[in-house]
Amino acid sequence: MIKKTITPGHNFGSEAKPVAMLVQLASRFKSSIYIESEDAKVNAKSIMGMMTLALKSGNAITVIAEGDDEHTALQGIEDYLCEAAG
Repeated sequence: MIKKTITPGHNFGSEAKPVAMLVQLASRFKSSIYIESEDAKVNAKSIMGMMTLALKSGNAITVIAEGDDEHTALQGIEDYLCEAAG
């Protein structure tokens, strides 16, 4: 298991498309992927769970990946979260 604190470059809260794209990205990996924000921890492969987080730029989150491709998964999620502002 690996985890990393990341600060998203985009507000994901009320926008379904970037959240859906993040869920699709997470679903490509075999590893379990979770995102923690404040007191909530959700499965990054769950659209409903991800929508409840209302991720905002500037608010740090923790991405947790566990499995055969955990390093690749964490890097992919980090790249997406940090590049989504552009």
